[in-house]
Amino acid sequence: MRISGMSGNEIYCLAQKGLEPGEIAVGNSVVSLGVAGALGSLGRSIAGGEITQVTSLISEGRHKAIARMEQEAQGHGAIGVSGVSSTLGSLAGYTEFLAQGTGIHTLGAPPAGFFSSAASGIELYCHIDTGYMPRKFVMGNVAYALGIGRGIAGSFRTLSRGEVHEFSSMYNEIRHTCLARLRHEAASAGANAVVDVNIQMLPYGPGTVELLMTGTASRHASLGDVRDPSQVATSELSGEELWNLAAMGFVPHQIVMATSVYSLGIAGSIGSMFTAMSRGELPEITKLVYDARENCLDLVRREATALGADRVIGNRLQIREIGSGLVEIVAIGTAVRRGDASMRPQSPALIPQAVITEKSSAAQEASIAGMGSAVAPMGIARGGAQQAGGQLLGVAIALIMILFSCCVSGIGTFMQQQ
Repeated sequence: MRISGMSGNEIYCLAQKGLEPGEIAVGNSVVSLGVAGALGSLGRSIAGGEITQVTSLISEGRHKAIARMEQEAQGHGAIGVSGVSSTLGSLAGYTEFLAQGTGIHTLGAPPAGFFSSAASGIELYCHIDTGYMPRKFVMGNVAYALGIGRGIAGSFRTLSRGEVHEFSSMYNEIRHTCLARLRHEAASAGANAVVDVNIQMLPYGPGTVELLMTGTASRHASLGDVRDPSQVATSELSGEELWNLAAMGFVPHQIVMATSVYSLGIAGSIGSMFTAMSRGELPEITKLVYDARENCLDLVRREATALGADRVIGNRLQIREIGSGLVEIVAIGTAVRRGDASMRPQSPALIPQAVITEKSSAAQEASIAGMGSAVAPMGIARGGAQQAGGQLLGVAIALIMILFSCCVSGIGTFMQQQ
């Protein structure tokens, strides 16, 4: 008896491609940063920038969990895993990575090689019908800290009205670095595209946030071989959107994204406070949000133009307050271009079961929900700088305990020799 988490629509769609769901497969890995890693990451989190020790630890833990999940699925006789997810949690004070998905079995001739995919059964149908054959579940991540220096400089910058470049540049940098790592991993798997990309901003300890991008590395025969990972196409579109675009002659090119952080400034804050005493619009704040939004969209437009794209679709614009008089605008979309006739879908029409909204589709619509107010990465990053003193004290105590243990061990050895 097989236990599957797939819906009836997913099972039906898979059957149209000669596939059926199998057992749920799970893999996990529990890791520790260690004393040396903790000291190194602490120093880096104070200085600001990417915390390479944490980035590599998270990447290693996630990949081990995914590999064990794939091994479990293969042990059940599956030819692939669909609906793969990777989560981070805490277990006994350590970091646990969990990967899970549903094994896929074939009703006909098995495909070449084992595959893993983040797509649901419905999305997998759309991908295969559009020519995107799944290769491997891939990811790109960056663990990053604002740092004391950048935090202080940014705090002074917030005193005047306008963009806070220290904060904007940080987020723009990490998002493009993360996307580059996602494409590099896909190219290493022999893929020329990454579809159903999911983007999350996750907290990881005091002052540290992780930007995580996951998706399905796929190969499309019409895209050819890629010599440079930057040539790997990426898409945040759903399987249904990808199919409809292909039917219209468009193909995804690259995910484009930008961030703008703007401050109202002291003068603007005081002026708005007095204006708010009477009923009506607050022009200073209205214009602040407008300027930040236009700057963010202009960055996206320029990036898409540089890529040679025809248009940007599926753009998601998020506006939120990250501090008093401080707003952050995030824009993420998919730049598309016109494709040739060879990239049209195999089926003349998309089957009804592939367009019925599933309950799980809410997860796709909230793919950047991790960057919402619930996580507040800017607040976490700035709070981490304030907690740096407490961390240093904790590390100092740990070092003292280690030295004390070494001394006790040395005295014991000396006594035995005597």
